[in-house]
Amino acid sequence: MNYDLIVIGAGPAGYAAAIRAAQLGMKVACMDDWIGSDGAPALGGTCLNVGCIPSKVLLEVSQTYSNLSTLYPGWGIAARDVALDIAAMMAHKQRIVTRMTQGIAALFRANGVHSLCGRGRLIANRAVEFTPRNASADQSFDQKPQIFHAEHVILAAGSKPVELAVAPLHENLIVDSSGALAFDAVPARLGVIGGGVIGLELGSVWRRLGAQVVVLEAQKDFLSACDRQIAREALRQFRAEGLDIRLGARVTHSAVKQGKVELGYQDDDGSEHVEMFDRLIVAVGREPSSDGLCVREAGLLIDEWGFVHVDAYCLSSVPGVYAVGDLVRGPMLAHKGAQEGVMVVERIAGQNARVNYDTIPSIIYTQPEIASVGATEQAIEAEGIAYQVGVFPFAANARAHAQGDASGFVKVIADAATDRVLGVHMIGPGSSELIASAVLAMEFGASSEDISLTMFAHPTLSEALHEAALAVQGHALHVAKAKK
Repeated sequence: MNYDLIVIGAGPAGYAAAIRAAQLGMKVACMDDWIGSDGAPALGGTCLNVGCIPSKVLLEVSQTYSNLSTLYPGWGIAARDVALDIAAMMAHKQRIVTRMTQGIAALFRANGVHSLCGRGRLIANRAVEFTPRNASADQSFDQKPQIFHAEHVILAAGSKPVELAVAPLHENLIVDSSGALAFDAVPARLGVIGGGVIGLELGSVWRRLGAQVVVLEAQKDFLSACDRQIAREALRQFRAEGLDIRLGARVTHSAVKQGKVELGYQDDDGSEHVEMFDRLIVAVGREPSSDGLCVREAGLLIDEWGFVHVDAYCLSSVPGVYAVGDLVRGPMLAHKGAQEGVMVVERIAGQNARVNYDTIPSIIYTQPEIASVGATEQAIEAEGIAYQVGVFPFAANARAHAQGDASGFVKVIADAATDRVLGVHMIGPGSSELIASAVLAMEFGASSEDISLTMFAHPTLSEALHEAALAVQGHALHVAKAKK
């Protein structure tokens, strides 16, 4: 069968590309082999099934549960006999996941995208070998492969958790991020290997629900990709919230003993430590799912880390074949992949589309939330660019106090010569939503003065961004003095 476009992978990058291509009049097929918990095909990839969406559900539920005992009593709301029902929580999570994945299926039908459940593999001459997944109970791939042809192919197979040889997965005791979203009980003591986004979010979920959580991070610097000022504040707040974060901790061994996990690690001074946990989460990052994505004869260039080599517009080494999302360079973020997918199909359609990689927002959905866009202060210093900084604390924001969380701050960095905003970083309430205003400002090339001259509604959390922009020139209204 022939198509204008075949997309391999139905995560955010793949399904966005498929839908946009269909909107532009292309005949589109999208191949994906994901099977949901009910045994039926499920679109949406890692993000919708075992990533972004279910983790945010559990973060929301766990924060509400925590607030019932830590925050709401001070507001005059006394909740008695509060009980946690893990089974009901997981069922709630699955209902939302199913609703979202079925929503993608409905969008495919509405736009005429041909959804194929099975594995797609690029072969020679830009053809795609498709192996259907059986509808039987074993969900195997023993059906005869079919060959499809297309003018264009987009590879959007996503990524998978990195495994550690010193901590191999073991049933429900040593798990990756997917397993950590499906515990059937709150572990009394939980270990997390990896102090990055995934480890912090998952650790936060189970700490709020009652677990003692120890996070072991091999690097000496906490959240090394973040602005240093933000990272320092985050470490302080996370530790105050009860996360036991140990930096410079290199895991040396693990073993399952009598239903518990023994974990050994070495700290910076060479001292050896052994800890016992009821559960252990391995969250040391993700790697491209490029294994088996193509045959050698296809001519696709893949580096030693598994990333597909592409140009600025996601075109691979094979004419007519593109790769997007977690398969290629750049941050492994769903919104980045989706934008790349849309860009590719619009360029195929003759439009002048592009992705601005300088304005990709990044968010950590912990408590407090962390969000950023653009360059960090340390990166700007390294480039030798003269700059100015404005910082405004949520402690001076009325809406933050009304919501019961006035911790953290917003930081705006602007070019000293042109005043153009180079980066915005924030930690505190509502940061995941507030960052969109900063992204929009930077996308339009705004200066800090442009933001400061914009009227923000009162009382809102967004006023913190306004005041941080004012603080760049020392004009913040609600602090005595803006400090770097």
